[in-house]
Amino acid sequence: MIFITPTISIDESELKLEFIRSSGPGGQNVNKVSTAVQLRFDAINSPSLPVHVRQRLISLAKGRITENGILIIEARRFRTQGANRQDAIERLIELIRKAAEKPLIRYQTRPTLASKKRRLETKHLRSATKQLRSRKPDENGD
Repeated sequence: MIFITPTISIDESELKLEFIRSSGPGGQNVNKVSTAVQLRFDAINSPSLPVHVRQRLISLAKGRITENGILIIEARRFRTQGANRQDAIERLIELIRKAAEKPLIRYQTRPTLASKKRRLETKHLRSATKQLRSRKPDENGD
């Protein structure tokens, strides 16, 4: 079991790990050993996630979710298979924790009278500066 929050935990059988060859550092070892990890998690059909968490997870991970609702996380930061496996699982946990948090409701506020006055004052000052910079033609036609 992978514990995410006190109320949410995922069974490891829900995760599908596939080891692939990694690019990057490692010398000749890169061409021989499959150290990168591709973690697949069926977010839509997971019985472990509540409905509201599932919906937020899908919206948070738009670029990493397939049409079938499978979340794909690739980890290739480290040179060892075990470290990359742990990294992929930690990234999944972090993503689900973010999805479990309730979003803050933003209450629309109105600007204060003082802030409106400051804004208009800076606009007037900027306008005056630009008028001073503009070159006005002389009466002689120069």
